[in-house]
Amino acid sequence: MAHAGRTPHVGSALSCVDLLVALYFSVLRVDPSKPNDPDRDRLLLSKGHGCMAQYGALAERGFFPESALDEYARDGGRLAEHPGPHCVPGIEAATGSLGHGLPMGAGMALAAKLRGASYRVFVVLSDGECYEGSVWEAALFAPVQHLDGLTAIVDYNGWSAMSRTHLAMDPFAEKWRAFGWSVREVDGHDVSAVASVLAAVPFEPGRPSAIIARTLKGKGVSFMENDLEWHYRPPNDDDLRRALLEISG
Repeated sequence: MAHAGRTPHVGSALSCVDLLVALYFSVLRVDPSKPNDPDRDRLLLSKGHGCMAQYGALAERGFFPESALDEYARDGGRLAEHPGPHCVPGIEAATGSLGHGLPMGAGMALAAKLRGASYRVFVVLSDGECYEGSVWEAALFAPVQHLDGLTAIVDYNGWSAMSRTHLAMDPFAEKWRAFGWSVREVDGHDVSAVASVLAAVPFEPGRPSAIIARTLKGKGVSFMENDLEWHYRPPNDDDLRRALLEISG
C-alpha cells in the first residue's frame, strides 16, 4: 500500500499491527455484517498515521473486500493516508490529528454509561502522541467519571517524530497510575499476550484501563526496525522487494 501510494509511516503501521490483530480477531465484540450495530465495541486508532495496519486488519476481518486496499492514497479513493469517518465500514471517526482520540473515546464511553449501553471503547495511541496536553485532560476526566468501559492502549515504540520518547515519558506507566488509571504492561508483538491482557479489562471496577504495549517501530522488516527514517520514507521498488521477502520468509 505504501509503495503504490508513495506514502510514509510504514514503521508506525508495523509497530501497531499486532495490537490491531489481537483487537479485531480476539477481543472486539463486532460483526462485519453489521458494522453499525449500536451495541458494537468502538475502536479508535488515534495514531491515524498508522492506518494502513487498520485498513488491512479490517479487510482481513471481512469489513470490506481486500480489493478496496488498492484505493489507498489514490485520487478519489476511499482510503486516505489518515482515516476519515465511515470511509469504509469499521472506521469510527477521523483520526490522525494527534491527541484527539482519547478525548473522543472518553466521550463515547461516557455516552455508553449514561445510556446504560454495554459497548466498550478502545483507543490505540502512539507514545509520541502523549506529548499532547489533550491526552492528559482526557486521562484526568475518565477516572473521575468512573469510565471502566474505556481502555487506552499505548503503542510504546520509543519514538516521537524526531526523538526518543523515554527521555520525556518514563516512568510512563506510573504517570497513568497517578492519573487514576489501572495499568498493565505487555509485549505489544505477542498477539496472544495482548489478547489475554485485553480480555481482562476492566482491570478494576470503576477505573479506566491503560495498557502500555512495548513495541518496535518497523517490526518484522530488519532494515526498518527501530529506524526513525521509516516514519517518513516511502518504500521504493527495492525496499518493497526486500521487505516482502523477509515477511514471507
